[in-house]
Amino acid sequence: MRRELILWSVMLGLIVVAFVTVVVVLNSTLYSSSGFVRSYLGALARNDMPAALEIADIRLPGANGAVSDDGSSAGPIDTTGAGSLLLSGSRELLQPSALSSVDDITVLRQQSNPDGTESVTVSFDLDGRPAQSTFTVTRSGSTFGVFADWDFVTPPLTIVRLTVSNAREFTANGTELVAPAQDVPAPYVVLTPSNIDVTHTSTFLKAEPILVSALEPGTTVRARLTVVANENMVAQVQREVNAYLDDCATQVVLFPTGCPFGQPIENRIVASPDWSIVEYPPVSLTPGSEPASWVMPPTDAAARLLVDVRSISDGSIFTFDENIGFRTSYVVTFLADDQLSITAQ
Repeated sequence: MRRELILWSVMLGLIVVAFVTVVVVLNSTLYSSSGFVRSYLGALARNDMPAALEIADIRLPGANGAVSDDGSSAGPIDTTGAGSLLLSGSRELLQPSALSSVDDITVLRQQSNPDGTESVTVSFDLDGRPAQSTFTVTRSGSTFGVFADWDFVTPPLTIVRLTVSNAREFTANGTELVAPAQDVPAPYVVLTPSNIDVTHTSTFLKAEPILVSALEPGTTVRARLTVVANENMVAQVQREVNAYLDDCATQVVLFPTGCPFGQPIENRIVASPDWSIVEYPPVSLTPGSEPASWVMPPTDAAARLLVDVRSISDGSIFTFDENIGFRTSYVVTFLADDQLSITAQ
């Protein structure tokens, strides 16, 4: 009996030691501050936004507490913690289709701070590009009284203040969006870490893509996307300007009506003036003073005037044949169905 009691005591002791060992190991790995951060980044790596939001204690109104791909949501947002950041900008980029890919997660440093928090620095590949972030976390209790629970001190959210110059439409990580106003910074909330590829491509406009990196929680990143007229727009304006000037040249008067060129002649003309365009103005377009308008600045061109003239002084007839230089400028705006309105200034 005594031997059995000793045996049971030893077995119980071994079980207790094993349990304590498991708790210590789990609290230093899975339930450690670095394990908590790895769990969050792992959810991003799986493109599992609901899990990432739950781990980070970020609560978005909507189905299952997660934002949908159309950015829709309903209901109030807590104005503390993550909620205050969520209220700081648009949540249109908080959707699964806009997430960056996260791979090769490695914990670089795990540091205890004087205030009891811990800072975890992690490296990873973000959309195939090497990057790193530092997250500060704090103990928030325990599970079953033994496994540590953690919270982010600063929610893993970053504000991207994006200015879209000369347009409102843009694409961010494949998601088509419209800024509230042209040429005015607009805040967008994104998960940290994120790489946001921002660009614009349309029938008449283009932009050099920019990469916006959001790597530090609670910070603000500023970026500007500059939209310019593309080759298609310049070519179409050139065709229409050329056609307009050619039409002006068909008028058999010294000053074609509504046209940018003309020529006074002191003597009397004895035949119909014959105009032709010898130098078309090369089109270049810059942003106009009004939104969605583009301006062709005053540009040199030339028209040839050929007309027979009788001298008032001696009655002789001679041919006036000269190239008449002129300058022309236009304002271009957009119409429906990918059409342009071109107005002479």
